[in-house]
Amino acid sequence: MNPHRSPSPGRQLRLPLSRAPSYRRGDFIISAGNVEALAALDAWPAWAGGRLALVGPEGSGKTHLARMWARAVGAMIAKPDGIDISQLAGQPVLLEDADRGLDDATLFHLINMADAGGSLLVTARVAPRDWPTDLPDLRSRLNALMVAKLEAPDDVILQGVLRKFFRDRNIKPDDEVLPYLVRRIERSIPAALAVVSRLDEAADAAGRKVNSALVREVLEGEDESLDLFE
Repeated sequence: MNPHRSPSPGRQLRLPLSRAPSYRRGDFIISAGNVEALAALDAWPAWAGGRLALVGPEGSGKTHLARMWARAVGAMIAKPDGIDISQLAGQPVLLEDADRGLDDATLFHLINMADAGGSLLVTARVAPRDWPTDLPDLRSRLNALMVAKLEAPDDVILQGVLRKFFRDRNIKPDDEVLPYLVRRIERSIPAALAVVSRLDEAADAAGRKVNSALVREVLEGEDESLDLFE
């Protein structure tokens, strides 16, 4: 941002600060695609066997929901590349991306710890019954895991996160921008963050507000055959 340029219409003067991701409950946008998963997490510690798998596609909000739960219950966050089972026994544990790269023996022990008085929340893109394993005992435990499903973000979620990302950057886009972006971008939260970042940079560089004309200029290369904003 040019420190000598006046802020463009539709935004206040802001400092170039980077924001850490917020996993607060108040920032979690509830819709038909995630309300059941939220209820399942809220049912802790009454999970069957003390275990729950939170399953959904990339960008569906798994990390936000899982970190929100971990903060609320004081859970330890296990790192797949350095799990020390002895430090996790008897307490709530969060393991993200459990379907990618974790060895069978470690996963088996984590599941058994939940049986012994702890709690285990795992996140994954696919259901546990579809995870590959050569251990019969682990296979049976994966098949028995309680599953809470998240759907891909719907219009309610996408518009809500776009509004939040713009607000975080102190930007007030024109009214037609959010509905258009909901129709146009990939249906994921990372995609929403990426497009807001691009629009922020473009508006800042040109000293303009975020309106339909700017969105056309930024996104027209993705699909020049579309007649935008019709």
